[in-house]
Order: sequence, then structure tokens, then C-alpha cells
Amino acid sequence: MKHDEVKRNQRGQRMMLRYPASTRINHWTMAASFILLALSGLAFFHPAFFFLTHTLGGPVWARILHPFIGVVFFLLFVAIAASNLRYNLWIKNDLRWVRQIGDVLTNHDERLPPIGKFNPGQKLVFWCLVISVPLLLVTGVIMWRPWFAGYFPIPLIRLASLLHALAAFVAIATIIVHIYAAIWVKGSIRAMTRGWVSRAWAKHHHPLWYEDHVDQDLVEQRKARDGQGERPGAERDLKARE
Repeated sequence: MKHDEVKRNQRGQRMMLRYPASTRINHWTMAASFILLALSGLAFFHPAFFFLTHTLGGPVWARILHPFIGVVFFLLFVAIAASNLRYNLWIKNDLRWVRQIGDVLTNHDERLPPIGKFNPGQKLVFWCLVISVPLLLVTGVIMWRPWFAGYFPIPLIRLASLLHALAAFVAIATIIVHIYAAIWVKGSIRAMTRGWVSRAWAKHHHPLWYEDHVDQDLVEQRKARDGQGERPGAERDLKARE
């Protein structure tokens, strides 16, 4: 029997594992590094924000640490993006969901088409970061003194600076929307802090993911029944209880 089959919350609701510990650790480490990058990056972008260099210990340390933290952030992003790529591919229902954005904003969830583990808004965040994060890395390397900037001509460094600022703007705006949406949809932040969601929450917000999860449970229960002689129809009981 799988662990999430017996896990229940304080209300007695059966739970589903949405984010394993490795994903949650990765996510919050990325969040911390992104905040440091955004603040120190703003300090370099305009003199009015220069005081923000103190978030990394002052101007000298900020210039030293900013690119190294950027590399760490990129590696963490690659890991989480690779593990979640299949859940962020667009499906037909996603386009219908986008066309019905009015129902999304007015909380008429019953009118929306069923979606998978991530909704189209979350997928848009994913793909915006897939574009902006590698661009930040490449342009950051071109500007990185004293290690790499000396290998590139001045015009290219200037262009890299402009593209770096544009990519940073897209990434920061995307993350702000991501945070707002996580607060807006009750249960989202709890899912990323504790990992578990109730099956009722999953069925309401991500019905296709819920159905896939239940179907996997049925397959495993059938295997267990065949191997251990469980009574026929036990898998039907599981689905009937949902």
C-alpha cells in the first residue's frame, strides 16, 4: 500500500503527494537565491538602488557573489524544470481554459475544462522562465568580470547588458505573478511547504492529475490483490470512496 493512501489530514481527508521533499527544497532554495539576485541586480541597474548591495555584504561582495549565485540558481532551475517538463506541455484543454479566463477570475471553476497537474497560468510561468533564465546565464557570463568579459568585444558586452536587464525584468515580473497566484489559490502555498494536498483539492483544481493518480492506485491495488489474494472489487471500492 502506498504511503499517500493512508495519510490523512486533521479533518480525516485522504491526501495526495503533490511535491516531494526534493522538489520543495529545490523550490525554496531557488526562491531565496532569486531574491538575492533580484535585489543585488537592481543595485547594479540604477544608482537609486545601490544601497541594496548590502544584502550581499556591500558593493564588493555583491559584485563577487551575484554571478556565482546566478549559476547556482540556473542549476537548480534546470533540475526542477527537467523533472516537471512533462507536466508543463500544453494540451487542448489548456487553450479552452485560457479562452475562459473570465471564469477563472470570477471563480466559476465548475465551468472550466479539466486540467492536469499544472494549469495554463503555471505553465506560462514555467515557459517564461525557461526562456529568461538561460538568457540571464549566457548574458551574465559575457559580462562576468574578471573571468570571461575579457574574451568578448565591448559592443557584445553592452548588448549582453541590455538583454540581461530585459530578461531580469521578465523573470521578476513572472515571479511576482507566480507569488500572487499562489496566494490567490488557497492551498497552493501549503502544498509547496508541506508537499501534500487533499484529494478533494486535487479533484477540484487539477482533475486530470487527480484521475491519473487514482488510476495508478487502482493498478497497484490490482497487482497487490493478484499477488496477495485480495478480494475482487477492492479497486472499485477505492474509486467509489473518492
